[in-house]
Amino acid sequence: MGRGLRVVVVDFGGQYTHLIARRCRELGVYSEIVEPENIVAELEKGDVGGVILSGGPMSAYEPGSPTVNLDAIISRGLPVLGICYGHQLIARLLGGKVSRGRFGEYGRTPIEILEYDDLLEGLPRRLNAWMSHGDFVVEPPHGFRVTSMSEGGVITSMSDRARRIYSLQFHPEVVHTEHGMRILENFLRRICGIEPWWSPGDMIGELVNEIRRTVSEDERVICAVSGGVDSMTTAVLVSKAVGDRLYCIFVDHGLLRKGERENVENSLRGLGVKNLIVVDARRRFLERLRGVSDPEEKRRIIGEEFIRVFEEEAFKIPGVRWLAQGTIYPDRIESGRASRAAALIKSHHNVGGLPERMNLKLLEPLRDFYKDEVREIARRLGLPDEIVKRHPFPGPGLAVRILGEVTEEKLEICREANAILEEELRRSGLYDKVWQAFAAVCNDKWVGVMGDRRVEGYIVIIRIVESVDGMTADWHRIDHELLERISSRITREVPGVTMVAYAATPKPPSTIEPC
Repeated sequence: MGRGLRVVVVDFGGQYTHLIARRCRELGVYSEIVEPENIVAELEKGDVGGVILSGGPMSAYEPGSPTVNLDAIISRGLPVLGICYGHQLIARLLGGKVSRGRFGEYGRTPIEILEYDDLLEGLPRRLNAWMSHGDFVVEPPHGFRVTSMSEGGVITSMSDRARRIYSLQFHPEVVHTEHGMRILENFLRRICGIEPWWSPGDMIGELVNEIRRTVSEDERVICAVSGGVDSMTTAVLVSKAVGDRLYCIFVDHGLLRKGERENVENSLRGLGVKNLIVVDARRRFLERLRGVSDPEEKRRIIGEEFIRVFEEEAFKIPGVRWLAQGTIYPDRIESGRASRAAALIKSHHNVGGLPERMNLKLLEPLRDFYKDEVREIARRLGLPDEIVKRHPFPGPGLAVRILGEVTEEKLEICREANAILEEELRRSGLYDKVWQAFAAVCNDKWVGVMGDRRVEGYIVIIRIVESVDGMTADWHRIDHELLERISSRITREVPGVTMVAYAATPKPPSTIEPC
């Protein structure tokens, strides 16, 4: 079996493209996303062991729809797996027929295997698969055999074993597809012949060396630290690479969780960070946010102000040329930077908020890793569990957990409600079992009765989600007694709150953070 080979995922703009890459990594094979027009250049590097064609929003038969040089892949004898749009594109490019269906198939759909091949080996005859398509393959190309169909009579998989070309109408990368990981594992192991070889923790040496090659010996680096696992891991990696030429800057923008500033300072000093600069910019940020309600505008202002603070501090340190940030893969995906075909969902503090006038070059050593991969790297670096297991916290802080204008009153409500929520989750043993939990404050108010008199107070929404990588998430089915305890404490202990609600919507269609 091949060792050290990677898989490239050709991105046609599908919503699950990056989930495909993530699943391959989980199976111990490094994977990267590539644009269709760059496939030949990637193949010429000589380390590609297989190609996956992603889904996409367009129809394979429409003029101008994205395509790929399939001949270049097949001529090299490389295995190919098409998923959804990729399945239809293979059919069209190799002489099959693709058509618009009378009805689409969406969500969990029963399929039946008609004929087993290397891709479907080990699966039960019937299973549920996740569909999201309106088009379908009517006639497979010459040399292909139909290996499964849906209850509606749609071809759900086909293969040309001689040329090692396989395709699926459904999405094996989505958790709702039964045995989806087995299908991907079959492709990687049985068809591509790639054995598990990649682990994010094993990449530490390469990451440190990359930073050393990037940053000249006469240059210094400032690192934005927030206390979260992304920025702390970034700081430790950069410190290993450049030593005392790293200056960590922590900005207290007044949008932090309760006690966070003190925790960050203690943690960083405990990790041996020598050059730690703490900037108190609370008034400055709150003044700029005054009267601003639009969430994207809040993110832009905070990102812009952050960079201004860094520039001011950088001018005080001779030789600073680099700004290190804890940007990770989902940040780039949701900001539309990971692919030309990806739509902007929301701009991230580490990405979309950066003003073009920034005078420092960006250093982002974690830009290609998912959150759980960053945590593995952090553990290997020796970061304490209180940092490694800390829930994700957005760069703009509580500003994006407050709907409407950010005011001192809303900030205090959000901070105190969040502290109560985390305290109760830790006490119940749930904190380390969920991906993220926080309290958000709505702009609208709810009438309440307190002390025999009518009052108007804010609505606090509790959000607790389960996830693996933050790309998709499901709401946590919380114990009702625990929820009652959280709700009672918030309305009793936090002035100005008359209603506590619980968010019960997954991602998608919602995002995890409210804005």
